[in-house]
Amino acid sequence: MARYTGPKVKKMRALETYLPGLTGKSMEHRTTRPGQHGQRLSSPRKSDYAVQLREKQKLQFNYGLREKHLARLVKEARRSQTTTGDKLIELVERRLDNVVFRSGFAKSLPAARQLVGHGHVQVNGKSVDIASYRVAVGDVISPKEKSRELTHIKDAITSIRLTRPDWLECNYAQMTATVIGTPGPDSVSVEVDVARIVEYYAKRG
Repeated sequence: MARYTGPKVKKMRALETYLPGLTGKSMEHRTTRPGQHGQRLSSPRKSDYAVQLREKQKLQFNYGLREKHLARLVKEARRSQTTTGDKLIELVERRLDNVVFRSGFAKSLPAARQLVGHGHVQVNGKSVDIASYRVAVGDVISPKEKSRELTHIKDAITSIRLTRPDWLECNYAQMTATVIGTPGPDSVSVEVDVARIVEYYAKRG
């Protein structure tokens, strides 16, 4: 699956879930699915496959993950000594673009991904332009000195929507975010049943 660039609120309505990583727009006034005769968001019982697929898509669209990348992360999570679902959440949360977003330096994950890709972000004082770069405990993430006056970054900091996760320590006076712990299953910013995602890939080898 290519990275989604279509109508964001429409996608959230289709998945019946608010995806803060996808957009800052609200769906609170939309009570039906997309379409002229959209059903109410309280839906009839779905098949196991439909539920598994929906949960997988929630994670994909919220974090902007391509299918091959998510499949690789699931395989890596399976090899860990911790619960596969918990490890999967840890891996997606430790992506640099997500850390920039969760730190409040960007209003959404697409915006954070753009900041990283355009070379506005550094880790431990060194420029990193790979969105999937995986941070570690002790890493210090910050916008570059010359990028700190960018309107996108300043606006994001003054309009933070999500509570900062407890594994990040943010200092906006110094424009830094320090990784002080490992993301746990409660760190994820979107309501998702990770066990269903693990089931989805287990049935596909």
